[in-house]
Amino acid sequence: MNNLSFTNALAALAGAAMAVATQTANAKLTIGDPAPKLQTGKWIQGDPVKKFDAGRVYIVEFWATWCGPCVASIPHLNDLAQKFKDKGLIVIGQDVWDTDDAVPAFVKKMGDKMTYRVALDDKRQDAEGFMAAHWWKRHTDNHGIPNAFIINKEGRIAWIGHPIGLNEKLIEEVLADKFDIAKFAAEYEKQQLENQKLLDAQKKVFSAIDGKKWSEASSALDELLAMFPQFQASFTTTRFEILLGQRKFAEAWNFAETNANAHPKNAWLQNALAWDIVAPETLEQRNLDLAGKLAERANQAAGGKDANILDTLARVQFMSGRKKEAVATEQKAVDAAPDEQKNSFRKSLTSYQQDKLPEIK
Repeated sequence: MNNLSFTNALAALAGAAMAVATQTANAKLTIGDPAPKLQTGKWIQGDPVKKFDAGRVYIVEFWATWCGPCVASIPHLNDLAQKFKDKGLIVIGQDVWDTDDAVPAFVKKMGDKMTYRVALDDKRQDAEGFMAAHWWKRHTDNHGIPNAFIINKEGRIAWIGHPIGLNEKLIEEVLADKFDIAKFAAEYEKQQLENQKLLDAQKKVFSAIDGKKWSEASSALDELLAMFPQFQASFTTTRFEILLGQRKFAEAWNFAETNANAHPKNAWLQNALAWDIVAPETLEQRNLDLAGKLAERANQAAGGKDANILDTLARVQFMSGRKKEAVATEQKAVDAAPDEQKNSFRKSLTSYQQDKLPEIK
């Protein structure tokens, strides 16, 4: 904070210090650079990490609960965290762009699919968050997520990229001090061009969706997946939304069922597809039988303990005329919800008890 009541000399020193800090925060961050300071906010899961210890390897991944590609990559990151946790690897899921109350509920919902450390950002002095400003936003102008950094045993950035690009061979090489940072730095520049293509393609897709230009969105998604077929699964719900927007209902139902059947234990996918059928107010056709099948499967996969999935199931039941079941299911959602989210589910429960479909905000 500037204190203008101080002498001009002190004010000048303060201004100079701020200029240096700003320059440091904005300097480009790339492969081989010393890792910036680790300054997170509240730790939601796992033992807090205050600094990078020499002799250990760290993955710091930037993500958000509402980011589909982030959610899709979490199980992969978790598998790596579990495999190498006893070999010196520490994985930190650094949340950005979320309200603080959304993250604990999300982590709890993910259960054994997300067991690594998770932290909020430190927003005491910066509304964007210290980690966002000093890490994630310094290595690219696009600020896309998910985005992961590997910090080697010397405290330097050895690798940056999409977490799907992380693999066992890469982790093993970094842990064994055999990873060639200089070689990867050259490859990284080429990789950045590919990342730019992906971000531009994503922007084109979601811009068309926001404008309800469904044919344009479909073509844009085709182009994206032709360039990046490895991200096919990450855009399943996006394709479904586009098909619904195009009013290609028969094709949409077949697409949703085919993809859901291919991943029967993916509770998040089952629930997301079911929700897309029952949530939009202006949807001209709904396949409530399919929504019910998907919601039931999601609930089974989650062991009947996920409040959001129970809430989806209750909505399907109510819209299908099974109103008593909807009340009972929504009560289960209230019981399963974290304390900070119970009121939201209680409002839905009250609506069902009054024979009304809850409004979606």
